[in-house]
Amino acid sequence: MAVTDQLPFHLKGNYAPIGDEITATDLEVTGEIPPELDGRYLRNGANPITGESEHWFFGDGMIHGVRLSGGRAEWYRNRYVRTPYYHQPGKPLIDLENPTFDSADSKANTHVVAHAGRILCLEEGHVPYEIDGELETVGPHTFDGRLDSAFTAHPKICPRTGEMIGFGYGMAPPYLTYHRVSADGELIQSSEIDLPAPVMMHDFNVTDRRVVFMDLPVVFSLDRALAGTMPFAFEPDNGARLGVMPRDGDNDTVRWIEVEPCYVFHPVNSYDHPTEPDRVVVDVARYPSMWAASPEFDEVATLWRWEIDLAAGSVAETQLDDRPIEFGRVPDSRVAQDYRFGYAVSSGDNDGLVAGGGSALVKYDLEAGTSSAHEFGRGRQPGEMVFVPAEHRAAEDDGYLMGYVYDRADDRSDLVILDAADVAAEPLATVHLPRRVPFGFHGSWVPA
Repeated sequence: MAVTDQLPFHLKGNYAPIGDEITATDLEVTGEIPPELDGRYLRNGANPITGESEHWFFGDGMIHGVRLSGGRAEWYRNRYVRTPYYHQPGKPLIDLENPTFDSADSKANTHVVAHAGRILCLEEGHVPYEIDGELETVGPHTFDGRLDSAFTAHPKICPRTGEMIGFGYGMAPPYLTYHRVSADGELIQSSEIDLPAPVMMHDFNVTDRRVVFMDLPVVFSLDRALAGTMPFAFEPDNGARLGVMPRDGDNDTVRWIEVEPCYVFHPVNSYDHPTEPDRVVVDVARYPSMWAASPEFDEVATLWRWEIDLAAGSVAETQLDDRPIEFGRVPDSRVAQDYRFGYAVSSGDNDGLVAGGGSALVKYDLEAGTSSAHEFGRGRQPGEMVFVPAEHRAAEDDGYLMGYVYDRADDRSDLVILDAADVAAEPLATVHLPRRVPFGFHGSWVPA
């Protein structure tokens, strides 16, 4: 048996880390990049400096970026986020001899977002790290010293108010803290929310008037951590609940409502029902369980809808599609708003893991109850695709979808740009990168 066959999935194939940082200019393009695209596509992922890590989630943050301007792909570059783990390769995630919490001890490996003139690299256990437009690290960002705890990798930026809404979860009380950041980047609220157990709350939901927390039974165990195994496991007896709270609320205003035990890494979107003020709609990529038998990804997610009836104190749970999906996105202008179109990666007919890359990009028309898909072809595996609005957008889906696609035959990656209104069509442009981009997590379009 080859040595590589004995490696865990996150250290081989296109999950395997790359060892260097490069800059390449004047990239080759097939097709035509829409000339109105002027900015950077940035995507984060876990890339262990030492070449190994205990779990896919534990690698060091590396940003891969492409600069587009005037119909050209000016550069590709990849850079590590300079966290303490970059400067001290092999530094343990938890020092069992000195288990103190340092909010700057981030891997900064999960997401990259722009807000209030800053580009922030996020990981859900610590404070964000700021980078500049050339992907060089500025340093930890604590909102002028107001944040000294965890901050989610999945904040929501409200298209109406410009607020960045987030939370942090912890392994010791308080297990959950809610955060609001103003449109100009000031941390204006941090409120502790009571939870009965330390759960992995990877993401949450925001509407125009509310937030919806997901208290789902993937639970932290100190005994598992001390044993050196994956510290989270599925414990259905812990129960599963949704916590609905006004956006400016606190612990006293949370309404908890039970749902069937399951797990959700990522919702697609959520909104207040347009005609029924006591009803909230939440669309999610729902797993029946997660890490119930092993630390591997042994389940797949499908699209479900939770309709929360606050008057009745109940949740209607409906499966909307049976295809395996992950990495659901909507246009930024529809975040927390009633919406029609959502986009997600599906495994399609390929044999790639949805956890990192599938073979198709699915477009859901939630109003019509239909879907369409872009099939990238066997051996071509896309990661999360980000929506970029057209300059003079006339409809919700008037814009572009872009993301990295790995080609197994060439062991190389491309940045692919699709027409969001016609995802099944041939790509508008394919930017050929000088290397493979390992499967990673989340990214953003950052306009110039």
